[in-house]
Amino acid sequence: MSQTQTQTLFEKLGGRPAVETVVKDFYRRVLNDPHLSGFFENVDMDHQTRQQIAFLTAALGGPDNYRGRNMKDAHAHLGITEFHFDKVAGHLVDTLKAAGVPQADIDAVVELVAPLKADVVSA
Repeated sequence: MSQTQTQTLFEKLGGRPAVETVVKDFYRRVLNDPHLSGFFENVDMDHQTRQQIAFLTAALGGPDNYRGRNMKDAHAHLGITEFHFDKVAGHLVDTLKAAGVPQADIDAVVELVAPLKADVVSA
């Protein structure tokens, strides 16, 4: 990569192996949170993890292999509140910090995720 090209967040974070690690740790945290774990009852977490890896990969500027529903349709029936969204976002930030991601890159990820609140929150 030439010095004039900038790396995507996907590349900065370490590509697919790093995204896989982050997503798995993220879901470990979410599933251990009593405020959030109920949303994942009867959810195939292997499938959910694969979908999240694909979604996050595309959102971070990597290959776009996400074939899931849009965020609004995927979350409309769940009754997610701002409290829940903020808890999930907090777990994402904590996961990125634990993975050693620099704060500037964490801030950039938060900027990508924050606009999703309007589509995810329905209660």
